[in-house]
Amino acid sequence: MSSHSRPALAVIGGSGFYDFFDNDATTVEVETPYGSPSAAIAVGEVEGRPVAFLPRHGKNHEYAPHTLPYRANLWALRSLGARRIFAPCAVGSLRADWGPGTVAVPDQLVDRTSGRPQTYFDGGGIHVSFADPYCDELRAAAIKAETDALPMMHSATMVVVEGPRFSTRAESRWFAAQGWELVNMTGHPEAVLARELEMCYAAVALVTDLDAGLEEGGGVHAADVFAEFKRNLPPFKELVRRAVSAVDGTETCERCRVHAGVSLPFELP
Repeated sequence: MSSHSRPALAVIGGSGFYDFFDNDATTVEVETPYGSPSAAIAVGEVEGRPVAFLPRHGKNHEYAPHTLPYRANLWALRSLGARRIFAPCAVGSLRADWGPGTVAVPDQLVDRTSGRPQTYFDGGGIHVSFADPYCDELRAAAIKAETDALPMMHSATMVVVEGPRFSTRAESRWFAAQGWELVNMTGHPEAVLARELEMCYAAVALVTDLDAGLEEGGGVHAADVFAEFKRNLPPFKELVRRAVSAVDGTETCERCRVHAGVSLPFELP
């Protein structure tokens, strides 16, 4: 891949978001020290800018949230040149007034996962700043991309659970009682791995359901989640394209450069 076509911007598509480009795209196979990413990476253009796209769960949803090769995914994108990543994802709502079809741009994250490899640094005393887990500049670009087709919330706290099961009613009510607005299964460790690799990262969340503690009935069902995501996918893709186009600059912002003055045990790709 020539240096002028290296994609500094990338999109990681979530459940139901398995492709991104309407025009011709180049498929790139990437191997990493952490194995293969979820799928081959497509490199195409958005408004004349090279952009990489990776379907988080694989082209045919081969990977469950707890088995995703998160480290390989982020490493592969950076090795191709990506420095700024949008991460569209499906989420459950913990607020009755944020119904299906709502888009939220989270500004905070709570990790409730367990057992997932969540760092590139298993030694060496490397500790990254993560007080604000999402890039302000990318969040601003996503908010700028707001359309009339999908109502948008400009901030939210997203709690990430282990999965693949959905929450019990008691868990859901507890999350809501903490003041958290969204529940998701893939936002961690993806966000912190991007920070460790000094890449700007912002989640863009599409609400597919009200979580179990918010309403009576049979709880959340996967078929309903996928159907709702599919229904809103065209305007959601357009919103992500608009966000990519709204990004000002292609280098990692200063706040997401977290290794200044630190000697790393290996060179970043």
